[in-house]
Amino acid sequence: MLAAERRHEILVRLDRDGRVVVAELVTGLGVSEDTIRRDLEELAGQGLLHRVHGGALASPPETLPFERRLEIDREEKVALAKAAVPIVESARTLVVDGGTTALEVARHLPANWEGVVVTNAPPVATALAAHPRAEVVVVGGRLLKDEQVAVGPVAIDAFRTVRADACVLGVCAFDPEVGVTTSNDDEAQVKRAMIACSDQVVALATRDKLHASSPWVVASLDQIDHLVTDGGKDLTSAFAAAGLSVVGL
Repeated sequence: MLAAERRHEILVRLDRDGRVVVAELVTGLGVSEDTIRRDLEELAGQGLLHRVHGGALASPPETLPFERRLEIDREEKVALAKAAVPIVESARTLVVDGGTTALEVARHLPANWEGVVVTNAPPVATALAAHPRAEVVVVGGRLLKDEQVAVGPVAIDAFRTVRADACVLGVCAFDPEVGVTTSNDDEAQVKRAMIACSDQVVALATRDKLHASSPWVVASLDQIDHLVTDGGKDLTSAFAAAGLSVVGL
């Protein structure tokens, strides 16, 4: 098998399974461990996968500006939001993260919901401005324009003073071994503060974000209580086996 054919096969397996393991590739492709490691390094250098110890994970989706992300998979995000609302609607204090899917949760909170929403995302606050009963607390800080969230020490300190019943967490990438990760360290720090102040955490992830990894770790698997996703059992079985409540569409 030529190098190009071998690397194509690695990418096919990665697309199918969300991950590849060096030992399995050595056996399946009949080449040495050093050869597979070189292949993975080459593919990682091209941005086609993310290297981890013992193998590789799919690269997370490209982070697009917020306004462009609003237009992508809108129906799927609305469906995820509607599935998440029953989990969090009993909360009296609710932390809502940034992201286009979390924004849909804010938009779909029932009109009779009474409680406090704490958010570092201006679009979430704006969406709830017309809600008849929800009180909205906006956390400040430095605005990440593409993500439309406030980050930095001000935001982190604000969440440290909150005791929330639930957190709606936007997810950049989620792998059952690595956990929740994101591409921005400042955003990761604020997400950690959100999780730390909440009794339960609901992660929202479209299927393309599962079995993928970004550079900055937000939370391990045991810090997440619920996963709401449109991924099928082939993508969610490992999360369910680890004890997460998986809500699929």
